[in-house]
Amino acid sequence: MIVFDESNLPELWRQLSAGNLEQTVSATLAEDRAAHDITSQALCMDGEVVEARVVTRETAVCAGLGLLEGFAKCCGVSVSVRPELADGARVAAGASLAIVRGTRRSILPIERSMLNLLSVAMATATLTARYVAAVEGTRARVCDTRKTIPGLRWLQKYAVACGGGCLHRMALDDAMLVKDNHVAGLSPQQYAERIQHGVARVRATGNSIRFVCAEADTLQQFEALLALPAGTVEIALLDNFSVAQLGHAVALRDASGSSMLLEASGGVRLETISSIARSGIDRISVGALTHSAGSIDLALDMD
Repeated sequence: MIVFDESNLPELWRQLSAGNLEQTVSATLAEDRAAHDITSQALCMDGEVVEARVVTRETAVCAGLGLLEGFAKCCGVSVSVRPELADGARVAAGASLAIVRGTRRSILPIERSMLNLLSVAMATATLTARYVAAVEGTRARVCDTRKTIPGLRWLQKYAVACGGGCLHRMALDDAMLVKDNHVAGLSPQQYAERIQHGVARVRATGNSIRFVCAEADTLQQFEALLALPAGTVEIALLDNFSVAQLGHAVALRDASGSSMLLEASGGVRLETISSIARSGIDRISVGALTHSAGSIDLALDMD
């Protein structure tokens, strides 16, 4: 079973970057045709060594600084990186994140690809931290979704953890998530029965999954989930419920004595997440963490 500990960022980076970092770096450099940088080849002298700093131009949360070492590794011994901060650190505009040292001819071809990826990771972490701050004082955890930039899911999910968020499914095989299209057209009772049989089928195969989560679009569906044998579904995903409906669902769950976690989803915004959290919900999934993060303004400043 895949187990993620969002509080242990070095171990999480090791888990998520394994098999992904080199592939991502290679793909971005190939896209930029870094090996054929005609400007650097024409203007930079062989062996000319320089030192540069990766600097943020705006307030941000550090995430993905290990990317820099991944890019340096592709240059062999001609480039080295010395991080000055750690992932998860909050930094002000003007802060130096790392020192890059090597030949100018080696650094310049990787500069833009390196900053592009790092800016996406830091933007994801920074936005996540804002959502996490908005639910402070409640029991709610802020979770990501699979609405990630294609090819960068591993990096964005790591960045969510750097911002204090919680990781949902990584892909389609590490957890079971029943969505509305899986059970469309069924009555609440049929819906619950279909889920119970499906969960039993998965567990009978011996597949190790992180959790079983089922989406409920109505209170009637949620009540049908609550009536299932304990442990069948660990998380009920309450999609597009009003704050009043969320509070009612929390009351029903508490009165039943169930240990089922309740997760709110659907169009969650920074302006609305506080009121959602105050309903007593356990988790709130936010697609915007990854699909609307944007980028942080970073620069490579050479002495």
